[in-house]
Amino acid sequence: MRLLIEHRTAYRFSQPQRRLIQLLRLTPASFVGQAVVAWRLDVDRDARLRAGRDGYGNETTMLYVDGPLEAITLTVTGEVLTEDRAGMVEGTNEPLPPGLFLRATPQTQADAAIADFAATLAAAEPRPLGRLHALCAAVQARIAFDPGDGNPHRDAATAFADGHGVCQDHAHIFIAAARLMGHPARYVSGHLWRSDGALVQPAAHAWAEAWLDEFGWVGFDPANGHCPTDAYVRVAAALDYRDAAPISGARIGGGDEALHVDVAVAQAEDQRQS
Repeated sequence: MRLLIEHRTAYRFSQPQRRLIQLLRLTPASFVGQAVVAWRLDVDRDARLRAGRDGYGNETTMLYVDGPLEAITLTVTGEVLTEDRAGMVEGTNEPLPPGLFLRATPQTQADAAIADFAATLAAAEPRPLGRLHALCAAVQARIAFDPGDGNPHRDAATAFADGHGVCQDHAHIFIAAARLMGHPARYVSGHLWRSDGALVQPAAHAWAEAWLDEFGWVGFDPANGHCPTDAYVRVAAALDYRDAAPISGARIGGGDEALHVDVAVAQAEDQRQS
């Protein structure tokens, strides 16, 4: 699939900021099944940009802006060719061993309820791949998708108890349960082309990947109950949302900030007409 992406993030501050420093994970990498044809990052004011790579192997850009700063808009646009590989992930930059992704974090710490949930599923399905597919389906069935519940910093146990959340919550619950089953698992941020015609979305998408000795890393999207297809563009992966967030950083200056995000994912025009 040939996908066109525009991801716009706009900040507005209640009083001028003296300085803004941001770590951007907005640039996807090419690997087997995903080829980045073009990608561009634009900032609507003078800024210093420094490309790099974080400890997880994700492409990063450091953004430095000097004030006074009352508002700023970051826009990434690009074109990506994707293939449906049934969730199999191959050819990504992997500086860390899979075993590290058994480590729990505050956002993926399992409580007794998640432990019981994972144990029940594991007992019912002895095959590792089948167990993870069952977990993906069970998280979708257990956690109602609630687009108005967008707190990306909420932990898995809280979201599981609430019984509703957004894709970040589904991913964190899946990761917490998969790790209890003995499978290294990690959080993935990226983009999803929606076949229902919803061109503009209020945020990037999130899913998970789990390690299987037989297959390597395999993607699972528990918010939608299936493995990623060619409708997905993978951008960053980490232990949880905090380390894979599209934008994180700090500002020097008081007051409040208002954030608005628009993400548009579309098929290329020539593909839609074919």
